[in-house]
Order: sequence, then C-alpha cells, then structure tokens
Amino acid sequence: MSLTYTAGSLVAARGREWVVLPESAPDMLVLRPLGGSEDDVAAVFPAFEEVRPAEFAAPSATDLGDQRAAGLLRTALRIGFRSGAGPFRSLASIAVEPRAYQLVPLLMALRQRTVRLLISDDVGIGKTVEAGLIAKELLAQGEATRLAVLCAPALAEQWQAELREKFGIDAELVLASTVSRLERGLELGQSLFDKHPYTIISTDFIKSTRHREDFVKHCPDLVIVDEAHSCVAADDTANGGTSAAASQLRYELLRRVSAKEDRHLLLLTATPHSGKESAFRNLLGLVRPELATLDLESPAGRAKLAEHFVARKRADVREYLTKEDGLADDSLAERTAFPSDRWTKDEPYKLTPAYRALLDDAIAYARDRVTAAGEQGKREARIAWWSVIALLRSMVSSPAAAAQTLKTRSESAAARTAQEADLLGAPVASDSAENDRLEGMDVAPGAAESEEAGARLLELSERAAALTGPAEDAKLKALTRHLKGLIADGYHPIVFCRYIPTAQYLAAQLEGKLGKKTRIAAVTGTLSPQQRLERIEQLATGTPEDAGDPAVRRVLIATDCLSEGVNLQHHFDAVVHYDLAWNPTRHDQREGRVDRYGQKRDQVRVITMFGDDNGIDGKVLEVLFKKHRQILKDLGISVSVPDETASGVTDAVVEWLLLHGRQGSQEGLFELDGHQESFDRIEREWNSAAEREKTSRSKYAQRAIHPEEVAREVAAVRAALGGADEVRGFALDALRDLDALVRTATSSGRDGSGDFTAQTGGTPAGLRDALAATLGGRIVEEDREIPFRTTPAIARGEAALVRTDPAIGAIAAYVLDSALDANTPGPRPARRCGVVTTDAVQVRTTLLLVRYRFHLTLPSRTGERQLVAEDARLLAYEGVPARARWLDDDAAAALLAAGATASTHEQAARNAISKDLAGLPDLAEHLTAYGTRLAAELDASHRRVRKANEEIVRGLKVVPQEPADVLGVYLYLPPVASAPTVSGAEA
Repeated sequence: MSLTYTAGSLVAARGREWVVLPESAPDMLVLRPLGGSEDDVAAVFPAFEEVRPAEFAAPSATDLGDQRAAGLLRTALRIGFRSGAGPFRSLASIAVEPRAYQLVPLLMALRQRTVRLLISDDVGIGKTVEAGLIAKELLAQGEATRLAVLCAPALAEQWQAELREKFGIDAELVLASTVSRLERGLELGQSLFDKHPYTIISTDFIKSTRHREDFVKHCPDLVIVDEAHSCVAADDTANGGTSAAASQLRYELLRRVSAKEDRHLLLLTATPHSGKESAFRNLLGLVRPELATLDLESPAGRAKLAEHFVARKRADVREYLTKEDGLADDSLAERTAFPSDRWTKDEPYKLTPAYRALLDDAIAYARDRVTAAGEQGKREARIAWWSVIALLRSMVSSPAAAAQTLKTRSESAAARTAQEADLLGAPVASDSAENDRLEGMDVAPGAAESEEAGARLLELSERAAALTGPAEDAKLKALTRHLKGLIADGYHPIVFCRYIPTAQYLAAQLEGKLGKKTRIAAVTGTLSPQQRLERIEQLATGTPEDAGDPAVRRVLIATDCLSEGVNLQHHFDAVVHYDLAWNPTRHDQREGRVDRYGQKRDQVRVITMFGDDNGIDGKVLEVLFKKHRQILKDLGISVSVPDETASGVTDAVVEWLLLHGRQGSQEGLFELDGHQESFDRIEREWNSAAEREKTSRSKYAQRAIHPEEVAREVAAVRAALGGADEVRGFALDALRDLDALVRTATSSGRDGSGDFTAQTGGTPAGLRDALAATLGGRIVEEDREIPFRTTPAIARGEAALVRTDPAIGAIAAYVLDSALDANTPGPRPARRCGVVTTDAVQVRTTLLLVRYRFHLTLPSRTGERQLVAEDARLLAYEGVPARARWLDDDAAAALLAAGATASTHEQAARNAISKDLAGLPDLAEHLTAYGTRLAAELDASHRRVRKANEEIVRGLKVVPQEPADVLGVYLYLPPVASAPTVSGAEA
C-alpha cells in the first residue's frame, strides 16, 4: 500500500530530496527539488518508482566552513527562492528588482476585486514594469489565467522581450505578419486567443472587423493597453480624419472589452489629459463607466478616481520613502538615478550658394503652383498645398530626400475631393502628436501632381542630386562637426531624420568620417520592427574586435519609426535632431528614447539643428519650440502641443514663405494683420492646455497609497529576499572563493559605484557552464572580464547586482548545491557548519539557518489555490541547546558580521559543534513556535495588502509545514581570556 504525502512534505526519489506540491494526487506526485525552482518540477508515479519519506539531514561536524559560511549559505538560499511566502507571490520569481515606487500600482491593484487602473506615470518611469508586476502577480495568484497586451505593431517585439526576460511570461505575437502561421495551427472552431493564453496584439490589426469579433468573444481575463490615449478621441473629433477614425475604431473595441465587469484592465499612457477633457473622460469611462461622469472638482470624486488612477512625475519618485514623505527616517529611502535636466543646444547652419539658389527656385515653383491651383478649384488647391509642403520639407531635409520627392507622385494627387486630399496629404507632410501610428510616415512624400509639372520638377530633382556631399550640403557638414564633438566627449548619439532617403544618405556620407572606432548604422521604416531591434543590437554589441574597447563609439541614424516606444537608453545617451519636426511633442518622443530610467549618463545631450536662412526652420523654432520649452520650465511638465496649434503655425509660415520668399519670412511674421488674430488664439489655446495639465497633475496626484504603507511592504520584502548590498557582498565573496579573478580597488568599487569585474576561467566547470547560458558562451570561453553593475541598467554580457539577475542566480545555485553536497569537487564557499572564535560574543552563542515551508490557501475568483512557499530565517541562542537563551532577530542577524579574532583548533571545533548538533532535538519546540508566529505574521501581511478584497481575506490560511529544515549551525565562541565562568553542565 502506497503512502499518502501531504503538500509541503519531503520525499526521497531519483537519488535526491523533493518537496511535494499541492497539485499531487495519490497515484502521481508533483515534486519540486529541494532548493530548486519551478522550472525543475517533475511528476513521479509511486507505483513505478521508489518514493519514500525523507527528512532533511542534519549538518555534519566534519564539514566546517569559515566565518563567512553562514552568510553565503543564507544569501544563496534566499536568492534561490522562487515562491515567496509573503503577499507578493511573484517578486521572488521575476528577473527585475522593482523600485519601491513601482510597487504603488501593484498595491492599488491588489485592493481591487477586479483590477481597473489607469497608469499615467511620466515617460521613462517604468510603466511597462509596473504593468508587468501586476500581470505576473495576478497570474501567480490565479486571479487571472490569460493575458493580452494591445500595443502598436512596432512595439510588439519589445513587449514580448520585456515579458519574457523580466517576468517569465512567454507571449505569442499576433500581428498581420504572424496571424496566418498561428491560424494554421488551430483546430476546427478554435480561436487563437484560446490556444495561446498569453498574446501581444497589434491594435491596428485587431481593430479589423473579423479579428475584432473573435478577440471580443474569446478575450482573456486580463488586458493591458499600451499608449491608451491613442484609443480614444475627443467628442469633437469624430470627423477629424484618419487618425480620429482609427481612434474611434479602437475605442469601440476597448469599450466592448471593458464592458465585461470582471475583466482586469490596465491602461497605460504618459499623456492621459493633454488639454482635451472629453478624451480624458472617455479614457476614464473605459476604466469604470461611472468615472466618466464623476465630479472631479469634489474631494469625494477625486478620492474615488484615486483608487484607479496613478500619475507621477520624475520629481515625485526621484527620492522616495524619505522623511519628506512622512517616514520617521531615511532607512528605506530609495534614490532613482534618472538623468538630470537635459543639456540642450540649438545649432544653426547656413545654406551654400548653390543650395540657396535651388531652394529659391523651388519656392518660386511652389508659389506658381499654389496660385494656379487656387484658380482651378478647392480640390486642386488642397492637392497643391500638400504637394508644396512635401516639397519644402524634403528640400530642407537633405538633397537625397529632395531629389526623391521631386520625382515622386504626390499622395494627395489621387484625391477626388478637397477633404480626401487633406486626409491623404496631412499624415505624410505633418508631424501630428496624435498620429496613431508611425509606420510608413518616414517615406519621402511626393510633390508631382500632373504631367505638366514633370519637366520642371525633374530639372530641380537633378540639381538636388548634384548637391550631395559636404561640399554643397552645409547641413551635413555641420552634423559631422557636432557628432565629432559628441564622440570626443564619450557620447553615443542618435541622429533623428524625417525621411528614409535622408537617413540612408547620412549613413553613407558619414561612414569613415567620424573616426576608425566609430560604428554607424541606419534604422528606417524599410525594416520590419524585429529587424530594427536586431540592427540596433548588432550596432550595440559590435564586432569581436570591439569587445571591451572603451574607445568604440556608436552612432545610430534613425527616422521617427524609433521615436515612440522603443527603449534605447542602454546603448545611446545623446540625441541630434537633424530634421526639425513641426511639432515639439515629436522631439519629446525622440529624446524620451534615451532620457529615461536605466540611462547611465547623468546628463543626456540634445542638439537641435535648424536652417538659419531656409525660411522655415527659424520661425518654427521661434514660435513652437521656444513656447514649448517655456511651458516646461514654468510648470515642470511637458505639455503636448495641440495639432491645431502646430498646423496653424506651420501653415502660416509656409504661406508667408510663398508670399515673401526666404528673406522676407524672417521679418515681421507676427505683424501681419491676417495672422495676428490667429496667433493670439493659438497662444490662448496652448496656455489653456498647459494650465489644465498642471491642474490635473496636482488635482489627481496619487494619494490612494500612503508612502508608509509602501515602506512597510518594502521592508518585509527586503527582509525576506535581501537587498542590493547583501547581493553585492555575496557575489564578491563567492566569486573570489570559487577562484575567479575579481578586480575592484575599494569596498565601493573602483569608481565609487560599487561595480567590479570578474574573469571566471579558473572557476569550476559547473559554474562556467551556468554563466555561459546567461551571459553568452564566448564571454566565458574566452575568459573575458564580466562587469557586475550595481545598477539594473546593464548591457549584454554584463550582470546586475540584484538577486533576480540570471548570473547572480547561477552563482547562488552553485554555492547552495555545493554546500549541500560535501562531495562536490573543487572549492566550496559555503558550508553547513562553522566554528568562529570572536570577541563579538561574550558567551557561547549558536546561530541557526532555518528554512520554513508554508502551506498557503489563497481563495480567488477562479477558485481556491493551494501553494507551498519557503522562507529562510536566522535564529540564535546563547548557552547549550537544553537551556537555550534565545536572542531577538536583529541580534541573530548581527552575528553574520562577526569576524574571527583568534584561530580555533580543528578538532576542538568539531567537538564543540557536535554538542550543538546533538542537541538539535531540544530546539524543536522553539523552532515550531517560531514557525507558528511567522505564519501568523504572513497571514496578517496578506490580509493587510488585500484589505479591500473581502473574498481573499475571508478564506486565507497560512499553515507552517513541520518540521522546519535546519540548514546550517554556526557556533561563535568568545576568546578564552574573555569567556565568563559557566556551569559544569554548560561547559
């Protein structure tokens, strides 16, 4: 008759010890290796394989370690935990160490029965991580079973990588390019949203009728919407063109998705309230219908909104959990290294005589074309208008873009009406802040409308093509000078262009001009989103010869296909705006790719190039950009420029340019009677939008979670999982003990940062294999220096000194396994026993490293879940086991820092520790009582975090599994001269 094993009990099978998991049945045991992770779970059938009860073996007095053995084993054990017993089930199993402020949305989510949040933190604060934390936690708790992320197609691969690498969620991409392959694998009548539990879906793709209906019908119970502001439109923009129409389609989709009351929904956007109240209300209505009509002027209304809305600036979280936040001290203070204010400079350039002549002739052609078209009708006038704007924008971009535009048919030429001409022409000629997509927006627009204009435009095109190169292209020459300056100062810049021909032209012209060690690559809309990421990665990693060479620099030439969503802060630290956008918001988007959390530079440099005498750039810079910067300076926030404002200014500039030419446009633009009233109105609208944004930031500031509540949970998490200093000390000591070559000059690192490097060629083969799997085989095989960074912002081939970094996990696993197996060949940094003679104690003191296992019952909407979780604790007592005088937790932890002040004879050490090992049964009652108290504390913590969720509070149970595992026993003896007299029995 086979035995029945309860969840949490230990069994021996296949030559090792396992923990029985709740999924087990009498005829099949689901087991996790003792000290292993969820990836190592296996099924064992007792009818066919030998399974017997197992007890965790006591440490051996013959296997003694030094004074650091206890600390190394404890940290290795805690790093290996992947199923924490605290209220945050997921934090032990993710590969990112979240900032304290990033826990706020998670705490808000756990207080809701159905999670509905609008996360509107500033650009670069980490909304993706905040959403990933919530998703991982809901999935871990069983509150959600399936996940869909809706995002722009260009961001799909990045979302996929973030979820997989940081949160262990392997999601399928559902895009126009992948759906056919996915559908071929479906069974008859099966939806791909049923087959694949985790998906990342293009919002452009899913809004089509066929796929929209399938998605709504089979929609997962957890949906994340990125850039949610693009999914709603203001009530007065229903007929506002293709962008508004696309927003309306997405809004209808999300309205149906959010209609299911028990579906979790996370909306992410950095711009929830950009001056359009009705759009903001529509967004709130997706979170909860009642929020759309809430009185946000009343305290009660704002309090209700605060339960579902979080919006913070960098200044709010740069320093968090300090005394200024209402805490008693700064012991838990967290300082996030965002870059300081950007270093910005506007750099003018002047056209060469030949280029000026070409531009003057192009302006003359444009003037003639607009005049002639105006006499032919409204449709012809609008076609001509967009063709002229395309011509002028390409002309001031580059000779390559000009040549392409001049011989390409205008997009608006096929329009049948004036309105259709605007719909076709506006997206490719302007820089709308509300463009729902940037795909295809970097192609060079066409200027040719008719056969009659062909010869004249062809002649201009040939002249433009002849002006390529620094001799006649003063803009290119100026860019080369600016890039050399940035490279000399150690920067890796991105050069943003408006059009594909310009980017390709710059990449070709700059090759070999910026130094032998400068690597250049271009990324444009001609590449798929995946190919763009691959090219960036290729540029970042460089050639084998570049490895470890600090003189190598990277220059990326890119169009605006990279200006939204793609995170580039790990590889680049400066931005050059080669082409001045016609909306400052586009510049904010470009700069936000590098100026964000994880940027190693304290100061990001930004250079904005503009034509001093081309008749366009100067006025756009003066009117739009200086106003935008002034608002940012005055309010401390960036306010999106309304499209009507930007287009109103640029239309006036072009009209004035056509009327007066390049020189005339530099004078008296605002003195014109015909435009002054328009500019006054624009000024008023922009100021109004800025004030509304400022008011909304203060009115709707995050007040649902008090910093004290965050501090309490952060302290509990750090106590259970460890902090950064502990991990750094562990990595240094373990690598040195394992015969790695570690280089660091001081206790805080060579440069004061705490960073260090290690070469692992001399370490045991098992560790080298594990590190090769996480850092790359070549790095380990060639024994290169591996940088270990105190910041999570790391490049490929580097390790972050956080417990969740895969390389740190590999070191911890090796240290733990070698400590548990005395037969492991080679160095073993941690041991399960140790004897230290030290003046840190006055009497014989013993430190125990104890592993507790807990049986958790967590009710949820999807049913009751049975979980087994682990926790490691230090307990210490004075005297002998039979009459132990127990110390408090702080005193026990302090023993880890006790250093040896005298040597201990090996045989005497074995004799001394043997008494403690023999007395372990006398400690069982206290260990059990401690586990019971710990379970009560965990129960209270779960209830506190979920205090608003009555369902889980009502059925929660935390029961300790007995007996506890004593992993380590470490004896601290006072020097003989200072040892007090003890009774004969104790001696």
